[in-house]
Amino acid sequence: MPLTDIALKNLQPSERPYKRSDQYGLYILVKPNGSKLWHLKYRFNNKEKLMSYGPYPLISLREAREKRDRDRKLLLEGIDPSTVKKERKRAAEVEARGCFDVLAGELLEKNRLEGRAEQTVKKKAWLLEIANKDLAGRPIMEITPSEVLAVLKKQEKIGNLETASRLRTTIGEVFRYAIASGITTNDPTIPLKGALARRRVQSRAAITDKERLGELMAAIDGYGGYRVVALGLKLLAILHVRPGELRLASWKEFDLDAAKWSIPSERMKMRTEHVAPLPRQAIAVLEELKTYSHPDALVLPSQSLKIKPLSENTFNQALRKMGFGKEEMTAHGFRATFSTLANESGRWNPDAIERALAHVEGNEVRRAYARGAYWDERVKMSQWWADELDEVQRAAISVAEAS
Repeated sequence: MPLTDIALKNLQPSERPYKRSDQYGLYILVKPNGSKLWHLKYRFNNKEKLMSYGPYPLISLREAREKRDRDRKLLLEGIDPSTVKKERKRAAEVEARGCFDVLAGELLEKNRLEGRAEQTVKKKAWLLEIANKDLAGRPIMEITPSEVLAVLKKQEKIGNLETASRLRTTIGEVFRYAIASGITTNDPTIPLKGALARRRVQSRAAITDKERLGELMAAIDGYGGYRVVALGLKLLAILHVRPGELRLASWKEFDLDAAKWSIPSERMKMRTEHVAPLPRQAIAVLEELKTYSHPDALVLPSQSLKIKPLSENTFNQALRKMGFGKEEMTAHGFRATFSTLANESGRWNPDAIERALAHVEGNEVRRAYARGAYWDERVKMSQWWADELDEVQRAAISVAEAS
């Protein structure tokens, strides 16, 4: 017998849930807590299935029957109502999340949870802030290549070619995240490859002449500023690591007895731990640095506040004070100095040199092998390089004393 509004109001809870049927598979489930929920039982592809319509009286008897009739019509057309319901729910989620700025925010949060470097996240947030000036509030499925290009061209027009290029990459990352989330199937940044003016790539300045390198090492040794800066520059020269990897180093990463420095993955450019052998000269520098910092703190503390690292531009400023301009040498340039002279020496396997520079192999199998490969050769090469630096410095001092 079909249900009535009076009958529904008079349904009382019992110790166990129970059902009261209406017609054509529609029924109401009365729970012990007094709630009353509408359901439709039906069959699709010879399988019994269930649809939920919500609670009574929020969903009235008339509304429940309308939903039932709507879904029965779908069944007559060979369509599963539960599939349609899922698609509607998905469409609502896409509508709620599907704007560019919302997904950009989710991507940034994902990067933070993944432990990306703080500076990397900051740069990405800055680029997305630029993109959001034009794309915020825009449904990501509707954004076209020409619309993205217009955003990039604004940066190109004011001469920010590097920013325009990075912005294209970052916007593309948002679209790839949206694709992975099932919100869109298209990345409009792909057709834009080659659409921007190419920026001229400038290599970081580096000294590769041994005579001039000796003068640089002598200048570092005689640097009259904060001693920690001079010792840091010495380590950069000896260990040829990236400035940020050294600047933020803590004592717990060093094993002076084993002559090893283990740089954690979160501080490496390629997010892979790097172990560097320590030659005698590096250990001597580190022993001196112990007198300037706490054993539980940073290796290169700031002069003004010991719990903070040296500022980002400290090394380059020191090089300028010593008379080495930005066109001649940068803190990052010590890596190119080592790479050039180590390769020119002909003594070392090029792969060992690449591994010493923490250039990560793209192939995963080769990368796994490379972690342990060439270690013995790298130990010998690190000592050779430190000795070379001593030698060119002695030669430079001898020339200076003779003149």
